[in-house]
Amino acid sequence: MLCAMKFLLKWLLSAVALLAVAYLYHGVQLRDFSSALVAALVIGLLNLVVRPVLVLLTLPVTVLTLGLFLFVINALIFWFASGLLSGFVVSSFGAAIVGSLLYSLLGMVIESALGGLFRRRG
Repeated sequence: MLCAMKFLLKWLLSAVALLAVAYLYHGVQLRDFSSALVAALVIGLLNLVVRPVLVLLTLPVTVLTLGLFLFVINALIFWFASGLLSGFVVSSFGAAIVGSLLYSLLGMVIESALGGLFRRRG
């Protein structure tokens, strides 16, 4: 029950984070909150399924760039999600890099807050 509540709260906060990214940066656009909910879900699923494969396939490049290529992978996931959805638009790859950076920063804040909120006491 607690796990499902954490998942739902993280999903809602991720959608709010996407709205914040669209508000802060003009290269990312969202139609409405329901589009943000769908986009947050799609980005989460892509990060769960596609990102590990991309990280593994690009491991030599990632090592050579000291991990900086992971920013490119995050941007590709962000941009790919916008290509799948009609209510979520990322104007260019440069916008995907900036948008994914902002979204990742907000995601770290969300994870930190939820970690404190749902910390297991024992």
